[in-house]
Amino acid sequence: MEMENQTSISEFLLLGFSSWPGQQGLLFALFLCLYLTGLFGNLLILLAIGSNNHLHTPMYFFLANLSLVDLCLPSATVPKMLLNIQTKSQSISYPGCLAQMYFCMMFANMDNFLLTVMAYDRYVAICHPLHYTTIMTPRLCTSLVALSWLIATLNPLLHTLLMAQLHFCSKNIIHHFFCDINSLLPLSCSDTSLNQLMVLFVVGLIFVVPSVCILASYGRIVSAVMKINSIQGKLKAFSTCGSHLALVILFYGAIAGIYMSPSSNHSNEKDSAASVIFMVVAPVLNPFIYSLRNSELKGTFIKTLGQALKNKDTVMKGSYWKDNMKSKDEEIGEVKEISSENEESLQKEDMPTDIEFLGVINRLSKDSSQHPESKDAVENGSPNSKAIHLELLTARRRGAPALRGPTIEL
Repeated sequence: MEMENQTSISEFLLLGFSSWPGQQGLLFALFLCLYLTGLFGNLLILLAIGSNNHLHTPMYFFLANLSLVDLCLPSATVPKMLLNIQTKSQSISYPGCLAQMYFCMMFANMDNFLLTVMAYDRYVAICHPLHYTTIMTPRLCTSLVALSWLIATLNPLLHTLLMAQLHFCSKNIIHHFFCDINSLLPLSCSDTSLNQLMVLFVVGLIFVVPSVCILASYGRIVSAVMKINSIQGKLKAFSTCGSHLALVILFYGAIAGIYMSPSSNHSNEKDSAASVIFMVVAPVLNPFIYSLRNSELKGTFIKTLGQALKNKDTVMKGSYWKDNMKSKDEEIGEVKEISSENEESLQKEDMPTDIEFLGVINRLSKDSSQHPESKDAVENGSPNSKAIHLELLTARRRGAPALRGPTIEL
């Protein structure tokens, strides 16, 4: 049976923020700024990871996928909402509503899976640093992401097909800013018991299980960090993982408030605010939380920006042809400069990253009774100490070349 024969209405009305008629201009500016900020931040992370071969590791492979999802999740709702505010029209077609519901569910599910995988990756890096490369292999990382995309694609497809079988007789007003499945089901004049059962089952399976896995991973991380004797090491670990955990709590708290709370606690304003948190705010915060405290990403950003500004100045000054007609002395000078830069990069390569520092400190704290220099390093909490460098070089020569993990082709 065709879609037109299953429903007597051709469009829905999205009245999510229409109850604030005097604030439409402010809402438009707010959501436009949030959307563009998230768009720029996530694109910058993708470009940085793709342009730097040193960042082709499991942690950044997962972060690149998360940035891609955080580009798409707000794009499924915010542009349509901005268009409706600008044109003062709240309508969305029936096929467009089903398509929006599908993509919102797919990217929300993928965000959920990636947060779980990244929590596990962080647990392995901190609690089992010397076995990191043997556990987080490129094959396992690719399989985890591929399986996540597969489930995230098939699950909303099931809900969309079930929704397409329902009849919508006369009610077409959705008190939300996007086509949410919980807002669509009450409008149907058909039996929706199967749809509601599937929503409860899927929410319990796809969101509760990953959230428990994330909490378990961070619980093991906290347990490992508490065994570190260094106060500095503990503070560094908690400052690194605390912001990630806060974002996870914000994401899952908003979802639980919408899909797992009693219907008596629901209201249009509360549901819209909670949806904004995990659909718009969380994707905007992700690039800042995962990159601002990451020295490797910040270094790549600065290097890329500096190179772009240098190229721009060269073109603006009209010295492009002069720079390409260098004398032999200038070429020799450039070779020496490149050699010195390579030496500096090699020295920087020996410096431990945040994840390496936490993992090595965790290991050294266990062996402090056997190695006096390790004990001093743990008590002082210095990332530049001889013991930590010795541990890093030893681990890399054993077959864990850089505890940061194996290279993954992006």
